[in-house]
Amino acid sequence: MKDWFEDWFGEEYLALYPHRDESEAQHAVDMIAAEVAGKRIDRVLDLACGGGRHTRPLADLWWTVGLDLSAVLLKVAQTAEPDGNYVRGDMRVLPFADRSFDLCVNLFTSFGYFESDAQHLRVLAEVARVVDIGGTFVLDFLNSKSVGASLVAFDEKRVGDQVVEQRRAITDGGKFVQKTISLSGSEKKFIERVRLFSVDELVMMLEESGFSVRDMKGDYAGGPLTDQSPRAVMFAVRE
Repeated sequence: MKDWFEDWFGEEYLALYPHRDESEAQHAVDMIAAEVAGKRIDRVLDLACGGGRHTRPLADLWWTVGLDLSAVLLKVAQTAEPDGNYVRGDMRVLPFADRSFDLCVNLFTSFGYFESDAQHLRVLAEVARVVDIGGTFVLDFLNSKSVGASLVAFDEKRVGDQVVEQRRAITDGGKFVQKTISLSGSEKKFIERVRLFSVDELVMMLEESGFSVRDMKGDYAGGPLTDQSPRAVMFAVRE
């Protein structure tokens, strides 16, 4: 049986979410650049790059390669940036040599997709392997403290001639946040299911994987992380 993300991030995903926020991506990259200012950065990995909306502004600053599992999204990225560096691969088995990168970023909740925490730790172990000693890993995750308070259980929107219904719930005793996407007049449903790690759990996992968390931000403007913050952006250094 396939994992949900293997089926979801394809043509249907693009049809239902045709426009992702490019300005938001630029804000995130600007915040990262300010945080790592003064560090020598020659090579950057955008891990789970999707359609490349973060890869492009990163590549304006540094040599950058984007990796993703979705051939469909990588085609979008390559079309938007024909000279860009994009690789298809699984984040659990990265196709790069040890210590290849000075900076690795994983943005817009592109972590927590597996059922087993052992698989999440495997991802972090691979990141630790390919990031050079003293290099930086930026993990941009949802803030579990604010998810429950801000969760919208149901909404719908029109995309072309389709009505898209989205239902959200916290499941498995608070361990996962799940979104079910369905189309009016269709039996087909899609699932997004993300492990709802707390900030403390993320810090513990990063430290267990060989990183030291040096800073945490709560939004793409670089604001402090609070219980109400929309994001939990970890800046971790490879030890």
